[in-house]
Amino acid sequence: MRLGVLDIGSNTVHFLVMDAHQGGRPLPAYSHKTELRLAEHLIDGHTLSDEGAGRLHELVAEALQIAEDKGVQETLAFATSAVREASNGEEVLARIKSELQTDIEVLSGIDEARLTFLAVRRWFGWSSHRLQVFDIGGGSLEVATGIDEQPDAAFSLPLGAGRLTRDWLTLDPPDRDQIRALRRHVRAEIADRIGSVTRFGPADHAVATSKTFKQLARIAGAAPSAEGPFVRRLLTRTAVKEWCERLSEMPISTRMQIPGVSPGRASQLLAGAIVAEAAMDLFDMEELEICPWALREGIILRRLDLLPGEPLSF
Repeated sequence: MRLGVLDIGSNTVHFLVMDAHQGGRPLPAYSHKTELRLAEHLIDGHTLSDEGAGRLHELVAEALQIAEDKGVQETLAFATSAVREASNGEEVLARIKSELQTDIEVLSGIDEARLTFLAVRRWFGWSSHRLQVFDIGGGSLEVATGIDEQPDAAFSLPLGAGRLTRDWLTLDPPDRDQIRALRRHVRAEIADRIGSVTRFGPADHAVATSKTFKQLARIAGAAPSAEGPFVRRLLTRTAVKEWCERLSEMPISTRMQIPGVSPGRASQLLAGAIVAEAAMDLFDMEELEICPWALREGIILRRLDLLPGEPLSF
């Protein structure tokens, strides 16, 4: 069947069309992405502005039209931290449902971690034994560990690259005091939750997903995306530490010129690197392997696991 996945994130609204069937590998057929930066439309960090809500409505309508044009049989729509944390998020989604006749599921941070973990497990398979998965989004960090398709433990923290940039790195480039304060904050937050994961023992295979990790791996020397998803890509702790230092001295305009860094995410890359370094250091990970599958693929896989007509539940 041809499925559509509408991912309403803190940075982008991404509509992905995939051809999939039970027991088979989902194949991407079409992708449409818009940088909405929904989290920046939160007034005082709490209420989604009329402008943001209106623009979201437009993009959902656009995705549904693409779905019709591409012959999509079912669209799975979900939203993450920006909508989850908006005090009027339910009201905005109810209006979209009423006017566009589409449901948008709001995922919890733990839902994100579990579905991403499922995608990584399916990509690497059982030979990975105990997996530990890290995902840095625009609004949150997710960490999960497990030996099955559902993690033994997972947590989500408000340590997304976009959120931390807005709240902590207000100068361009940021000064040393801002960077040190952010570094202390990130490490304290992760350290407070680390025991819930490490009590299950060390990972046999440590993996990272998300655009932030992909861009960090790329600037550290990993193969570009043009070489395809099956090229092995690694990110080492040494490289992350080195790039934290380099990025901290660069204005955003200079970061934009680095091959592999998208202009829209250049401002967030330092915060993402600080989170990545802290996670790798505190969990004592020398390297992470980059997985091309993440939350969207996890949603598709969960849907394919169901019997025909069985409702999707996260």
